[in-house]
Amino acid sequence: MGKNRLEAFSDGVIAIIITIMVLELRVPHGEDLATLLPLLPVFLSYVLSFVYVGIYWNNHHHLLHATGRINGLTLWANLHLLFWLSLFPFATGWMGENHFAALPSALYGGVLLMAAIAYWLLQRAIIAAHGPGSRLARAIGSDLKGKISPLLYALAILLSWVHGAIAHSIYVIVALMWLVPDRRIERVLDSEPPRHTGHP
Repeated sequence: MGKNRLEAFSDGVIAIIITIMVLELRVPHGEDLATLLPLLPVFLSYVLSFVYVGIYWNNHHHLLHATGRINGLTLWANLHLLFWLSLFPFATGWMGENHFAALPSALYGGVLLMAAIAYWLLQRAIIAAHGPGSRLARAIGSDLKGKISPLLYALAILLSWVHGAIAHSIYVIVALMWLVPDRRIERVLDSEPPRHTGHP
C-alpha cells in the first residue's frame, strides 16, 4: 500500500475531528457579551484541542514524508492513533461543558496520554519496517520531547484531582512545546540527496 492513500485517509479523519469539535460551540440566544461568557470554557477547551490536533496533523505529515513503504503493522498503528484522536471531541466537550472539573480534565489528559503513546507506537512501527538505520530513525534520535510529554500528561492527570489550574497549565505547556513544527525530519531529508528507489 502506498503512503499517499494512508495520508489522505488520515487527513480526512482529522478534518472530521476538527469539524465535530467546532460543532460543539453552540450559538447563544442573545446579542450581548454576557451571553458569550458561559461559552468561554467550551471555547478555551476547543482552542486547546484544535492546537493539539493541528500538532498531530503537522507531525503526522512529517512522519509520513520520511516513510517509503507501508505495511500492515503501520496501518494498524495509524488506526490506533486515529482512534485516540477521534476521542478529542468528546473529551473536549465534556471538559468545557463542566468548566474544567476534575474528572473531565483527568479524562482529557488520559486521551492526550494515549494519543501520545499511539503516536510513539506509529513511529516505532515505521522504523521497524525501514530498519534502525533509516532516515526516520536518525531524525527521531533520542526524542526527548516525545519522552517528556507522556510524563507531563500523567502528572497533569494526577493534579486534576488536586489543583486543576496546574493540570490545565501543563496541558498548555506541552502544546507550546510542540507548537513549533518538528524540524528533525526535515533536516535529515534535506541533508541527503533524493533517492529513486522509493525507500528511505
